[in-house]
Amino acid sequence: MSMSKRLAAEFFGTFWLVMGGCGSAVLAAGFPELGIGFAGVALAFGLTVLTMVYAVGHISGGHFNPAVTVGLYAGGRFPAKDVVPYIVTQVIAAIAAAAVLYVIASGKAGFDASASGFASNGYGAHSPGGFSMTAGLVCELVMTAFFLIVIHGATDKRAPAGFAGIAIGLTLTLIHLISIPVTNTSVNPARSTGVALFQGGWAIEQLWFFWLVPLIGGVIGGLIYRYLLESRDA
Repeated sequence: MSMSKRLAAEFFGTFWLVMGGCGSAVLAAGFPELGIGFAGVALAFGLTVLTMVYAVGHISGGHFNPAVTVGLYAGGRFPAKDVVPYIVTQVIAAIAAAAVLYVIASGKAGFDASASGFASNGYGAHSPGGFSMTAGLVCELVMTAFFLIVIHGATDKRAPAGFAGIAIGLTLTLIHLISIPVTNTSVNPARSTGVALFQGGWAIEQLWFFWLVPLIGGVIGGLIYRYLLESRDA
């Protein structure tokens, strides 16, 4: 598959992830009568990945996340020369999706992206549950590492064919169910970047954290699967 088609697939997949996941948080989670709550947002994130893995995963591999791209490289599943183009495309797609979401959300009287947080990730005073930076670090590191272990395992040659998207989507749902109260769940630097730029304040100040920690977690997960779990003759 040509690089242009692979990058297009990554763009649409990442766009849908941010639009569906962050969109559910910004547009649908806060209404007292109709709000979907944390569980609904968690499911929305999982559904975005599940649907796009089956829609375009066969074209690009279905990363939609810089931590996944770096983790797959660390796991020996992705070439170094393609890492930067994938990450740049994912970030552009996340910003584009956040821009569309901002336009939609601005249609409601009184909307304020800065005051609402705009589904941004944070720790300390900006953690949904008031969790510390240390708690956020451990949570994001462990969640991202396990996400990469599942991705490697579900796409292993020995795994049942055709079910990877389900396993990966449900894993992302589970990750969000655990960690939304802690950091609003990143495990994806592109997702964090898109909405942070529109929040415009504390989210940008803390954005470094949601690049550094998920990337390290992705590498750890990739290395764990590569050297501890993967069959050398697979």
